[in-house]
Amino acid sequence: MTFFLNENFPKSAVGILDEMGHRVLDLRGTGREGLSDGAIFAEAQQFRAIFLTTDRDFFHTIRHLHVSHAGIIVIALRLPNRRSILEKLMWILGRIRPEDIADRAIQLRDRSWIARVRPSIHVSSSGL
Repeated sequence: MTFFLNENFPKSAVGILDEMGHRVLDLRGTGREGLSDGAIFAEAQQFRAIFLTTDRDFFHTIRHLHVSHAGIIVIALRLPNRRSILEKLMWILGRIRPEDIADRAIQLRDRSWIARVRPSIHVSSSGL
């Protein structure tokens, strides 16, 4: 899998995911830091990368703007720290198949998690 770290996600996730055989992309130190949410998410999607963030806005808004995406994992804890964020990431990666992440926004909370798929657009036909 390919992951794209938002600037607020612990940089130590790079080593952990790399050891697991995943590809990890991170804008920090590239001169492209500080892009808008939409721009950074669009860049992640150019690589078909699962977007990792602690920014709850991605769970509530960005997923509605893209018909298809590689997936979003938002870790939204009351008292986040590097260790607890990485523990939640490892927990979900151990319980969900890679193919079940695509087109879903997954939010991990302290004691629960939720996954949402972008609302479907239904087209009806009159049969004419």
